[in-house]
Amino acid sequence: MTTRPARRTRRTGPALQAAGIGAAALLALTACSSSGDSPSAPGASSGDSSAKLGGTVTVFAAASLTESFTALGKEFEREHPGTKVTFNFGGSDTLAASITGGAPADVFAAASPTTMDVVTGRNETATAPTTFVRNRLEIATLPGNPGKVASLKDLTAPDLKVVLCDETVPCGSAARKALDASHLKLTPVSYEQDVKSALTKVELKEADAAVVYQTDVKAAGDKVEGVEFPEAAGAVNDYPIALLKDAPNTAAAKAFIALVRSPAGQKVLTAAGFLEPAS
Repeated sequence: MTTRPARRTRRTGPALQAAGIGAAALLALTACSSSGDSPSAPGASSGDSSAKLGGTVTVFAAASLTESFTALGKEFEREHPGTKVTFNFGGSDTLAASITGGAPADVFAAASPTTMDVVTGRNETATAPTTFVRNRLEIATLPGNPGKVASLKDLTAPDLKVVLCDETVPCGSAARKALDASHLKLTPVSYEQDVKSALTKVELKEADAAVVYQTDVKAAGDKVEGVEFPEAAGAVNDYPIALLKDAPNTAAAKAFIALVRSPAGQKVLTAAGFLEPAS
């Protein structure tokens, strides 16, 4: 018999949460920059000090990266005056379709290798994708968990309004994998096109629960309550990042990817709840 996991209550207020992912993250970056940490891979620094970077870097990134990549973008601009990082956050499948459809972008960071394969399969990448973080699913409920959700099975209760990501999106594919492994059938009230949209349904009290990433639960602060479930361990998503073939700003794009992969970048990402890449 599977032991029902204890609920984990989120009590971090919005102001403190923002400080944790924003100000504290940038402080960690600054500290790492000044401490002389070595990059995690050859050439993995936020840029070559002998080369002057400029212009705009356009990054297409999975919606779950919104908070951490926004912080990294601000740090990149601080380190390289004259540069600007613009983001297009959304469902990885939608972003991949935009890229293969000709949308101009420099960097693609997806929430699963399968989605990245859509882009590499069309020869749209200039470098081999590299996994830079992983992410694990978690159940987001209303504050106080009025539905008493303590397991994945509890989401099948007929009186519970549950939201899932669409199965074409990495978070939806991972949720389906966890449900299938547990032999559970769940009919959600809606399928959402990205993980932030699924979470918003709970935040607006339009749903009782949603299966999202642990990073999104953490970013939401006290707007939701997080419930871990053991089946999530079998549905962890790797996040790959790659330079795109027709990148308008190749030099700056490479430097941004290097920042993401550097020890400083990894500190921001793990502080947001992401898991380090598997060794």
